[in-house]
Amino acid sequence: MTPATLLAATIAPALATEKKSAQVTDWAGRIGWLVGLALFVALVYWLMREGWKWRGTLQSDLPELPTAPENPGPAGLAMTGRYHGSTTAGQWLDRIVARGLGTRSRAELTLTDAGLDVVRPGAADFFVPTAALRAARLDKGIAGKVLTEGGLLVVTWAHGDRLIDSGFRSDHAAEHGEWVDAINSMIKTPSTEGAER
Repeated sequence: MTPATLLAATIAPALATEKKSAQVTDWAGRIGWLVGLALFVALVYWLMREGWKWRGTLQSDLPELPTAPENPGPAGLAMTGRYHGSTTAGQWLDRIVARGLGTRSRAELTLTDAGLDVVRPGAADFFVPTAALRAARLDKGIAGKVLTEGGLLVVTWAHGDRLIDSGFRSDHAAEHGEWVDAINSMIKTPSTEGAER
């Protein structure tokens, strides 16, 4: 026997005994992890929903939102875009969710001599009388939405004993400046409340 065949004869049986089949996937372990992950996601979603409802309960003293009058007069300005939410004036992270103000939606804004009419398909419409308007400005963010500088039209208005900032973004952002000028010119007594952060 040559040394090569002797070596092959001693190694071959050792290799043959070490061969094992590939490990079968542990499906029970994988399914357990997936179920655990799904339960965790469901728990986080439930906690977020409860937090939203709790915030609405804390803000339940907010009066009903005004509705548009029968004949508000001719439209001075009109725009379509998005309503991004409302916050306590000057506190851009203190979102107001009561009375449907926390619901983001498409929006159609109409500015008349009577005030600002906000029509929101799929959400509660509201009207801001001219006497309740306090200021309008361009800003970059409101709770949960941050845009480029000047990308958001923020209207400050009084409702009950609160000052509210409502954020809108037009489909044509170039219109924002015209809206700021028109709203601020309607206000009889300018206010510094809700000024830029």
